[in-house]
Amino acid sequence: MTTLSSVWPLFDLRLATPRLELRPITDDEIPSAVAAARSGIHQAGRNPFSTPWAELPAEELGPNMARWYWKCRAECTPESWTLLLGIWRGGEFLGCQDVGAKDFATLRTVSTGSWLKQSAQGQGLGKEMRAAVALYAFDWLGADAAESEAAAWNKASLGVSRSLGYELNGTTRKAWGTKAETVQHVRLTPETFKRPDWTLHVEGHEAAAAFLKVT
Repeated sequence: MTTLSSVWPLFDLRLATPRLELRPITDDEIPSAVAAARSGIHQAGRNPFSTPWAELPAEELGPNMARWYWKCRAECTPESWTLLLGIWRGGEFLGCQDVGAKDFATLRTVSTGSWLKQSAQGQGLGKEMRAAVALYAFDWLGADAAESEAAAWNKASLGVSRSLGYELNGTTRKAWGTKAETVQHVRLTPETFKRPDWTLHVEGHEAAAAFLKVT
């Protein structure tokens, strides 16, 4: 019998931390993601994203998020991939942690981004979910580096980066929605990584790695 997981093995990937489960968002879970985003992610006028998607009207936010999830799947190849991992605590959807790469076989470098609904912020969950994908990248995928970025004013995001051992990696000036922002780049390696004192539990890695041709 042909199953969805046999066609798209990434759906079977699971990363588990002490408090969270990270897994690819399925179509059935898109409504939960939209509801979490609609509940609020950031203060009005303080957009932490290069594209101000979270500020869209409620009736536009859902279709826009669905398009993004479908786009990432449609464009997923071994040469360029993004895993959009939903963040779950118990039965509650809290946000999204993505990890992706281009030319991973050559560069062995991943990039990450994330969001949490406001009611889940301030509890150390952002650090926990970023640590999860860093552990997965280094210990399971064999990455040499993990990169991220944040607006220079975004102390919360940069604080998570510093706490995990990311090093500053230069700044650029970018269009950030309708504004220009100074963007701080950060970089983590296995040598600088301040590993958590817990173990990451992973399911479905072998099939996912084969699908992405990660060796």
